[in-house]
Amino acid sequence: MKDGQSRPMHKRVFSLAWKILLPVVIGLSVVVCLFYREFNAGVWEAVHFTPRVIMCIGLAWLFMLGRDAGLSWRFHTLTDGHLSWLQSIRVSYLCEFTSCITPSAVGGSALGMVFMNREGIELGRATTLMMTTLFLDELFFVVSLPIVMLVVPYKELFGFGESTFTVGLQTVFWITYFGIALWTLLLFLGIIVRPHAIHAMLNRLFRFRWLRRWAEKADELGSNMEATGAAIRKRPIGWWLEIFGGTVMSWTSRYLVVNALFLGFAPSADQLVVFARQFVVWVVLMVSPTPGSAGISEWLFTTYYGDLLDSASMALVIALFWRIISYYAYLIIGACIVPGWVRKRIKN
Repeated sequence: MKDGQSRPMHKRVFSLAWKILLPVVIGLSVVVCLFYREFNAGVWEAVHFTPRVIMCIGLAWLFMLGRDAGLSWRFHTLTDGHLSWLQSIRVSYLCEFTSCITPSAVGGSALGMVFMNREGIELGRATTLMMTTLFLDELFFVVSLPIVMLVVPYKELFGFGESTFTVGLQTVFWITYFGIALWTLLLFLGIIVRPHAIHAMLNRLFRFRWLRRWAEKADELGSNMEATGAAIRKRPIGWWLEIFGGTVMSWTSRYLVVNALFLGFAPSADQLVVFARQFVVWVVLMVSPTPGSAGISEWLFTTYYGDLLDSASMALVIALFWRIISYYAYLIIGACIVPGWVRKRIKN
């Protein structure tokens, strides 16, 4: 029996290790290819790790901590303090870790309901809370873009010219953005306005033969919307402002990581444009098929931000620091947290 029990554990460990290594291999392979094609050794001569550059790299790490603080604040508030600050931080890191090892299009953060349940939150309530966080994240993207486009000219937001990359970027962005907007509208109607009506509409829609295979999931989605609506519709405005404040803090801090790196390595770049382009980057990466957008993130960043820099090589340097701080660090943290977290929950 002992051997029989050890084999499944070894398989789970191997599966976790494989899920961690795969995005690392994909990401680093793309970086190596880009360096081989674009890198100019003279760039390293221009990169001096002066006190200012080191301070800006430290500032980038500080902004990532701000992202963690915002999400932890949101989890703590959503659960009315039932998740302690330590538990909220742990759930935040676990959500980010699963996002790193699953395709962005799938959305690893959806497992947050499992993590909250293991931390003592009843599963039905945890599902309700994750629906709320999903709505808040999507709402942030939908509301932010019009504001960004009011302050940053369209051509500077997407890059000048009519290259294949620019046209393709705009196409993917707008299709994804309107998809997010429709999904946000559905969540708003299904959670806040008419949850029962939306649930009934989904059930009718998925009775059609070509949609029938997803009927069970659609019914589950509708049920979750109704439960979420019943739980949060009567919440005071202060509660909504607080959890949306945590959402804004987390996403804004994540975007500012890139500003800090540009401030260190390319201080002449327009910081407002650097910040605004992060909205485009993260919307496009939402449909990435690779785990944690590995490979696609590095290529997209290097190509998209290249026109703000003197060389593609410098864009690669900044992209590498960006991914280390905002991605690889979470892989390492998650790999350290998950084994102990799983063992503790199994014992309980």
